[in-house]
Amino acid sequence: MGKKTSKKDIKKENKKETNKASASKPKAQQKSTKSQEVSKEKELQDKIDEINDKYLRLYSEFDNYRKRTSKEKLELSKTASENIIIELLPVLDDFERAIKSTEDSNDCAAVKDGVNLIHSKFKGVLTKKGLAAIESIGKEFDTDFHEAITQIPAPSKKLKGKVVDEIEKGYLLNEKVIRFSKVVIGK
Repeated sequence: MGKKTSKKDIKKENKKETNKASASKPKAQQKSTKSQEVSKEKELQDKIDEINDKYLRLYSEFDNYRKRTSKEKLELSKTASENIIIELLPVLDDFERAIKSTEDSNDCAAVKDGVNLIHSKFKGVLTKKGLAAIESIGKEFDTDFHEAITQIPAPSKKLKGKVVDEIEKGYLLNEKVIRFSKVVIGK
């Protein structure tokens, strides 16, 4: 039993010595650990500040981009029709000349020719800009292009379910329907 006791005593003494040695070390290490923690904390705070700065700059840049694009869209919508208006001005001039000439003229044929000329010029300008009329009479009724106003008995069996009459012409602008043809369908 004496040996066991002495081993236990030795172990206890070793523990006490280790505890004394470790107790003296932490004071020195605590100072260096605290300074390391402070420097790490400062480093992390610097990173946070840098990230916040980047975030604020990006947010500001995006906000400026949004305002700029909004302003550009508004400007574009204001001037989008400018080219069309410029091309329609000669047609307006022709109408004004036609009105003046009808005041002095009794010749209906000349007035009719003038109006037909203006009409074809006007149609030419619109066609150049991508406008196309929807051909409806005699065609199958198609809800993608036609709006049925009414149905009447078909004059012939061929015209059943087809467009018999057109009340208002429909138009495509660059292959997109901008006005449906208002039509009468044969039943």
